[in-house]
Amino acid sequence: MKTATLLILGGVLSAQVALAETAGDRENGRTVARQCKTCHGIDGVAKLPIAPNIGGESQGYLVRQLTAFRDGDRYHEMMSVVASGLDDQSIADVSAWYAGHTASAGLMQGVDAGGAPEACVSCHGVNGLAQIEDAPNLAGETVMYIDTQLKAFRTGKRHHDIMSAVAAEMSDADIRAAAEWYAQTFFTVEPNE
Repeated sequence: MKTATLLILGGVLSAQVALAETAGDRENGRTVARQCKTCHGIDGVAKLPIAPNIGGESQGYLVRQLTAFRDGDRYHEMMSVVASGLDDQSIADVSAWYAGHTASAGLMQGVDAGGAPEACVSCHGVNGLAQIEDAPNLAGETVMYIDTQLKAFRTGKRHHDIMSAVAAEMSDADIRAAAEWYAQTFFTVEPNE
């Protein structure tokens, strides 16, 4: 039993390493991104309040999220369908396209940085730009999007080693305060050439 478990874990880890090492072709990624632009924009700035900004995210983060949607580890009625049609190379390519943008963020005029949600800043930054690769940028996201995602972590609809534990400790008021904080940041992206 132990040997079988180790073999399975070894296979899963090998597959994850292989996927993470798949080089992405940005130009092909731009082509793949045509199916993403209605919600996320061709540059990664969300066009819908329920979609996140993805321009300037790390390639590794994007690969992990798309793979999770494709493989059923994460579910969303639209993303799961879109990702189900992507092979490893397409995921690497579209992730390279969006990661190949430089994200900028800041606080709106008059906003005091001291009001940033303490539970969030070590991973997501005061201005909403991720401080670690496994965290997404939250700058400029809508209150609706952040509120929904935090509640999904809290209820177990989404799973993450850190976020599930953090969200479990948050009240509805805490969640709303964090969502409102990051919604009042500005977010822009510029393509890297």
